[in-house]
Amino acid sequence: MTAYVLIPGAGGDAWYWHLLEPELRGRGHDVVAVALPADDDSAGLAEYADAVVEAIGDRTGIVLVAQSFGGFTAPLVGERVSVDLLVMLNAMVPSPGESPGEWWANTGYAEARAEQAARDGGDLAADEDLMGLFFHDVALEVVAKAWARGEPRQSDTPFREPWPLSGWPDVPTRFLQSRDDRFFPAEFQRRVVRERLGITPDEMAGGHLVALARPRELADRLETYRNSVAGSEEVRHRR
Repeated sequence: MTAYVLIPGAGGDAWYWHLLEPELRGRGHDVVAVALPADDDSAGLAEYADAVVEAIGDRTGIVLVAQSFGGFTAPLVGERVSVDLLVMLNAMVPSPGESPGEWWANTGYAEARAEQAARDGGDLAADEDLMGLFFHDVALEVVAKAWARGEPRQSDTPFREPWPLSGWPDVPTRFLQSRDDRFFPAEFQRRVVRERLGITPDEMAGGHLVALARPRELADRLETYRNSVAGSEEVRHRR
């Protein structure tokens, strides 16, 4: 049996995956949505990876899916646990020795965001609200539930720590980017993924929180990836 292991982004809230989980279970898979210790100031990237490894336990047939900031954690897990497939979803791609806090300047993120806002004919400052930046394509009833839960706290601790790997783990890797992502613009991600992973990201409709906005479509895409790896003798991706 395949076990989909879902790593959330900043805030570490497993609730982010609550609409995707039944879609994957309905296709006959085990699903583990991991809660990360994001509000713990003593927890850094190593502790985040520990939480994922502990959640995996003795499961096999792992498909690891990493959202946004989860991109810094997932490769660390891939170094420690046998993973059949790693899917980076609207994710940050780290470089060796780079802290998450350094990633923004190193990738030219601020300029890319400003350029995207100009292309959209919008005001960058106005787009900084949570609704406009993250929830613009999420159903209102789901937004209401997210608002009722409150914004999860994210400690600064892991953002100060250098990413410890010397290269990408020996794991087949796919990158899936939402075309309508206002937080990590698609054009920006195409460049970063090409430069850092040497692959071209696949794209689908949706914004940054695509698991909340389009869970069924996302499950379909994940299943396509899983089937392609299961049915091939693919040479594992290396940086």
